[in-house]
Amino acid sequence: MDFEPVIGLEIHAQLLTETKIFCGCSTNFSSPPNSNICPVCLGLPGALPVLNQRVVEYGIRAGLALGCSIQEESVFARKNYFYPDLPKGYQISQYEEPLAIKGRVEYLTSGREICVRINRVHLEEDAGKSVHQGAHTTSLDYNRSGVPLIEIVTEPDIYSSSDAADFFGRLRGVLCAVGINDGNMEEGSLRCDANVSMRQVGVKELGVKVEIKNINSFKFLEKAIDYECFRQSEILSSGELIDQETRLWDATTGRTESMRSKEEAHDYRYFPEPDIPTLIVAEALVDDIRKVMPELPEERKQRFIKEFEIAEDAAGWLTQAQGLANYFEELARQSQNPVASGNWMMGTVRRYLNEHSADIDDFKIDPSELAKLIQLVDSGVISGSAAKTVFSKMAETGANAESIVEDEGLKQIADEDVLSLAVESVLKGNSEAVETYRSGKEGVLGFLVGKVMKETQGKANPKLARDLLKARLSSE
Repeated sequence: MDFEPVIGLEIHAQLLTETKIFCGCSTNFSSPPNSNICPVCLGLPGALPVLNQRVVEYGIRAGLALGCSIQEESVFARKNYFYPDLPKGYQISQYEEPLAIKGRVEYLTSGREICVRINRVHLEEDAGKSVHQGAHTTSLDYNRSGVPLIEIVTEPDIYSSSDAADFFGRLRGVLCAVGINDGNMEEGSLRCDANVSMRQVGVKELGVKVEIKNINSFKFLEKAIDYECFRQSEILSSGELIDQETRLWDATTGRTESMRSKEEAHDYRYFPEPDIPTLIVAEALVDDIRKVMPELPEERKQRFIKEFEIAEDAAGWLTQAQGLANYFEELARQSQNPVASGNWMMGTVRRYLNEHSADIDDFKIDPSELAKLIQLVDSGVISGSAAKTVFSKMAETGANAESIVEDEGLKQIADEDVLSLAVESVLKGNSEAVETYRSGKEGVLGFLVGKVMKETQGKANPKLARDLLKARLSSE
């Protein structure tokens, strides 16, 4: 019996506000434990939450970017559950009436059309953090308590682990592009829960859903879903039933582990938050935000393909992060050679970033300086191979291309008289190759060009060397 996965995602994204959702405490991640707290954060009696307007605006941005309808009225609720890092004993969130509903994300990948429907985008506060110290001690840090989040809930429209990871990555790009999330998964400002069920191939009804909590890596998301699909398939194939539960991904063992039986909505005992009135969003506010929405990654990708005539996979990589896309666009503009700019980004720059586990924001070479390097190649001042040497020194030292070319003596020899001497030397030393060429086997010309390059320590202009060789070989 064959089974297929059906996957939905719940993405929690911390909003880039300086203060928390219901108070004026800082959201700074690196502050000492329990230094950014107040009576509201700690849920002390009599402390009243006051909604941060910037949080609402950022939530609207997210909803518009994901094609959602922004609700004129939305309501906050108390989601009741008991956990040490939840000081009030409940989390203020939105449930029945969220900020934004019924969106969709559509894109092309490997020639396939993908459409993932968005069920809802709602606002909520984050909980605190439990810091486990050994087997018997846990400390609590409430700095994160009250940090503003949006939760993005998809419909079960994803059918493989690779598509889930791809969608999560694209969603990260969207949130960063509209300026509401920093995409820092290591610090927990973007994390994902995956709802995974298996069903028999050809059956429309969904299977029993298992939730995998708090995944903060694309690679781990893919691995966790793969394992869970395998685990559920094994259970179903043996004739047993899947338990609806919440599980955690253990990267060390490569397995999901049971955390608790899955709560239903009624287990949380949602009821309206009495201290926060109904949130009314004026249509004028939504229109104002819509007018200043930036270009989204998929739109930018299609523009790059059309405007700069680069391949789809290159455009996809270049637009996966805002900083990367900005760097390429500036490089293409200043070098006046978009094709060469794309080749450098996809080749040498990408390889450098991967080898150094670096981000484009940490890259020492300014786009204007890399553009000058490209222009040195285009104008024939240096060869392509010399450019790679110059690039390495630029990335290492931060020096500009012109000074490195001058200091290292890397300028191409473009003087015909000087290059002719090297050509004569090569022809005299390779008489067998000369005779082979003159017998009609012109493929040996490349060998002779290589010899000229070696004779000039790689400084000869390859095109000029080839032209001089052909002229000299045809003269006798």
